[in-house]
Amino acid sequence: MAGIAIGLAVMIIAVAVVIGFKSEVRNKVIGFGSHIQITNLDAVSSYETHPIVVGDSMMTALADYPEISHVQRFSTKPGMIKTDDAFQGMVLKGVGPEFDPHFIKEYLVEGEIPVFSDSVSTNQVLISKALATKMKLKLGDKIYTYYIQDDIRARRLTIAGIYQTNFSEYDNLFLLTDLNLVNRLNGWQPEQVTGVELQVKDYDKLEDITYEIATDIDNRQDDLGGVYYVRNIEQLNPQIFAWLDLLDLNVWVILILMIGVAGFTMISGLLIIIIERTNMIGILKALGANNFTIRRTFLWFAVFLIGKGMLWGNAIGLAFCILQSQFGLFKLDPETYYVDTVPVSFNVLLFILINLGTLFASVLMLIGPSFLITKINPASSMRYE
Repeated sequence: MAGIAIGLAVMIIAVAVVIGFKSEVRNKVIGFGSHIQITNLDAVSSYETHPIVVGDSMMTALADYPEISHVQRFSTKPGMIKTDDAFQGMVLKGVGPEFDPHFIKEYLVEGEIPVFSDSVSTNQVLISKALATKMKLKLGDKIYTYYIQDDIRARRLTIAGIYQTNFSEYDNLFLLTDLNLVNRLNGWQPEQVTGVELQVKDYDKLEDITYEIATDIDNRQDDLGGVYYVRNIEQLNPQIFAWLDLLDLNVWVILILMIGVAGFTMISGLLIIIIERTNMIGILKALGANNFTIRRTFLWFAVFLIGKGMLWGNAIGLAFCILQSQFGLFKLDPETYYVDTVPVSFNVLLFILINLGTLFASVLMLIGPSFLITKINPASSMRYE
């Protein structure tokens, strides 16, 4: 019973942690880049982007896709922050009035999110806590940023808010500001932007939606010669999503090992019970009970023990998940894992499947050892001590 309880608890915890971790990392990547991006084909692997034309008609057409929940424009400009003591490379990302602030608002630790515009510039920025700490900056400070084109251009910006996602690849890179400011730095026309970010309603249909939009838009030229190129977040970040997919293999290894441990524990337990009850088995056979009836009785007894162990396993596993989600007892290094505490996710369907799978596998492994009952002879077993 203890083997079943420990094994099931480990399986529940492993699945909850891996699903929670994948969800946290995926949501942060999507929060910075949305589900689907439409950019210029000439700017596939560079932050120094070539623009595309995105007018009101295109924004309306993209929003009309039934699978799309939100559409927003963005522009980027690589540059550098410089203070008296240090300097740091960064990417200034501009967004317009249609910007969805929910993701940044969730991780905002100081200040407020400015009202972003595509027609005027407030010269206000959101900066990550990691960058602010590294550059010794605080809320309300004026920062000097520099951008290199044919000549060096400078802009003085005011820190309006500080966010912290613990996703270092983005926290150490992006400053968020007005679309108008970035477009003026790039020297672009009003309808030109780096690209468009699309949010989908159902992530499970991401590939199908990407293909549908790409079929309509890919390789089309805009009015100024830019070529549209559609990619989803998994295509934009293949290393991160390949790494997350590898975690599934770890879960399968844990599940197989734990089911194996639990099964072998029950096999040894059933064999001990049969040996201890050899005299009783002989008496039952002498009274006319057949092998199938006796085997079924012992298997039902084993199922009772398995069920008792599973109850304890569920209690331990779910208790850990609840405590961790509420109090964050186990911490992680955000520089390595992108989260500061071990995340957990409650997926009731998966927990039910784990329980059913454990029960089925354990009972299946007990069928073979139960055939030992057929080898017991009534005449000799009733003298067995």
